[in-house]
Amino acid sequence: MRAETWIFISLSVFVAAITPVYWLMSNDPTGTAALTLTFFLLLMIALYLGLLARRIDPRPEDKKSGEIAEGAGELGFFPPQSKWPLFVAMTFTLFILGPVFGWWLMILGVVFGIVTLSGLVFEYYRGDYAH
Repeated sequence: MRAETWIFISLSVFVAAITPVYWLMSNDPTGTAALTLTFFLLLMIALYLGLLARRIDPRPEDKKSGEIAEGAGELGFFPPQSKWPLFVAMTFTLFILGPVFGWWLMILGVVFGIVTLSGLVFEYYRGDYAH
């Protein structure tokens, strides 16, 4: 996590340096406020990653003498093919087109949305890929 911490610290320093330059060149309070909030957001993420780096053991990529083989092992669960994202997208299309063509279409989209989102969420609790 140390590398990520330094990346966010660098970005926050860059935004802190750019904000007064932006203010002096544009006199735009909205953009200056956005850059100030961006600075605080980047600083918050950098502090969180720095605290997290102190609490956990260093990862192989954080060690100077880390080997590639140290990072071997299971990386996570990668799902196989799924039909549910397509049905969720079609249902979302129904929901979005509801106010355009009639509210009944939006209500139909909500009903189909309950079914398709349930299928997407509970896909790995039943069937061939249950675990």
